[in-house]
Amino acid sequence: MTLPLFGPPNVDRLIAKKDVSGLIDALEYPVPWRVRRDAAMALGAMGGADAVEALIAALGDDHASVRLAATEALGRIGDRGAVEHLIGVIGSGSRAVEIRKAAADSLGQIGDPRAVDSLLACLKDASWSVRRAAAEALGRIGDPRAVEPLKVGSGDSDANVRRASLEALAALGWRPKGLLNESPGAATVSDRD
Repeated sequence: MTLPLFGPPNVDRLIAKKDVSGLIDALEYPVPWRVRRDAAMALGAMGGADAVEALIAALGDDHASVRLAATEALGRIGDRGAVEHLIGVIGSGSRAVEIRKAAADSLGQIGDPRAVDSLLACLKDASWSVRRAAAEALGRIGDPRAVEPLKVGSGDSDANVRRASLEALAALGWRPKGLLNESPGAATVSDRD
C-alpha cells in the first residue's frame, strides 16, 4: 500500500478518477476509519470483481461502520465468491443488527442458493429488521426449501416481517388456502402447497 505523503487518501478524488486500486489501498488506511468506510462504499458503487477480495478482508475491520459498508458493497457487486464470507458474517453472531441485516440483504442481491440455510436461520433472529431482510432475500433466491419457514414468518409478531414473508411466498408461487381464483365467476380454491 502506498500511503499519501500528507494525510489520508482523498476518497472523493479517487472516486472522480475512478481509481479502483487507490480505493482498495484506502481500505487499509489506519486512521481515520471513515476513509476505509468511504472507500468501501465507493467500491460498492463502482462495482467490479477487482475489489471483492479487499472488501472481504474489510469484513474483519475493527470498526463496525467499515464492516457494514463492506457488507453492503459486496451485495451491490454481486460476486458469488463473497457468499461464504457473508454467510460467515451472519453465523458470527454479530451484535450489530445493521451488519446482520446487511449480510442478509447482500446474500439476497447475490441470489446464490448456498445462502438459504443461513437465511432460514435469520428468520428466527431477535431483530425484526434481520427477519424481514432474510424473508426478502429468500424470495429473491427462490429456493422451495424456504416455503414452510416463510409460512411461519407470515405469522410473525412484526407486520414488516409478515408482509415480506407473504411477498416472498408469492415470489415462490405459493398462495394461501382459501383464496378464490381471481378470474371472474370462478369459485375454485387455489393452493400450491
